[in-house]
Amino acid sequence: MLTDSHTHLNAEQFQEDQDEVIQRAWEAGVTRMVNVGFNRETIPSSIALAEKYDFIYSTVGWHPVDAIDMQPGDLEWIEDLCKHEKVVAIGEIGLDYYWDKSPKDVQQRVFREQIRLARKLGMPIVIHNRDAHHDILTILKEEKAAEVGGIMHCFSGSWETAKQCLDMNFHISFGGPVTFKNAKQPKEVLAQVPLDRLLIETDAPYLTPHPFRGKRNESAYVRLVAETAAEIKGLSLEELAEITTNNAIALLGLK
Repeated sequence: MLTDSHTHLNAEQFQEDQDEVIQRAWEAGVTRMVNVGFNRETIPSSIALAEKYDFIYSTVGWHPVDAIDMQPGDLEWIEDLCKHEKVVAIGEIGLDYYWDKSPKDVQQRVFREQIRLARKLGMPIVIHNRDAHHDILTILKEEKAAEVGGIMHCFSGSWETAKQCLDMNFHISFGGPVTFKNAKQPKEVLAQVPLDRLLIETDAPYLTPHPFRGKRNESAYVRLVAETAAEIKGLSLEELAEITTNNAIALLGLK
């Protein structure tokens, strides 16, 4: 009863064996997967995947790295797609100060516009945050994102940052990096996140968990994240899987 709350099964890395990857995840007990569409290319294929498999859902949003490519009308396009029964959140959206493709001011404008859209539609948001903790928190507060809440995807910040996110109605999601032997801070933060706000993910094909680090990630490996989280929380794998799945169901309206 595992749920991968963030995956990219429509990525080019799965072009040759997408169906097999999905089958492996199902056989590993991953009964729900949330596939993330984040630009003009990936949004349609993500929705198509959700239409093909009844246990796969989709998000739609504009990634901060691609913010510079967002055209007039794209926000309205996203709004229209949010009516689709398999679209469960707006994302991944946020800020990425590691890559310099999109200027910070453009990223921030696109981020704010999508939070406002989410509030208009009453939909949760999925946050991408890379090297931008302060500005992410500031914009979430200024744009009243607590009204809709959502997911801090593949959380990498401190407990102080996590507390502020929790106070704004967000769930904290952990991926492969929490399984790394040197991942002191993620493990410490996970230990403190309340069980009713905890989610797990893969971000496949990226951020592969130990012991497959350096290889292509896939949704079946969310089980490895779950095993680490269960150990940290002092729970059985089954208990951790049920709790995080129920959290995803409640937040995103999964069936």
